[in-house]
Amino acid sequence: MMQTIEQKNTETAVAFIEELGKRGDLEHTEQFFAGQMMEAFTNRRWTVEETLAQGEKVTARVIITGTHSGMFAGHAPTGKQVRTAQFHELRVVDGSVVHHRPWFDTGTLLPQLKAE
Repeated sequence: MMQTIEQKNTETAVAFIEELGKRGDLEHTEQFFAGQMMEAFTNRRWTVEETLAQGEKVTARVIITGTHSGMFAGHAPTGKQVRTAQFHELRVVDGSVVHHRPWFDTGTLLPQLKAE
């Protein structure tokens, strides 16, 4: 059975994200706090949970879990396990990623860091 362009582009996008994860580059975004992510959260694990493709465009939702073990956005380490989403907007042309823009969903992350 032949794959649709969306299926091929989704496979390319997921492989691209998985390679970023293997290299330890998944946390790199243009958000000002992105550099703190690696230091503030240890035992990080990630999973591509959902993808949506339309033609050349692919959007992926990656779930990242980890332990809050360092300062992040003014929050002292809590030792808590946290779970947050990271979104990736990609454009795939002829089997290659030509545009990639990731960002974190801090709206779900920051409330988890409050001391109890």
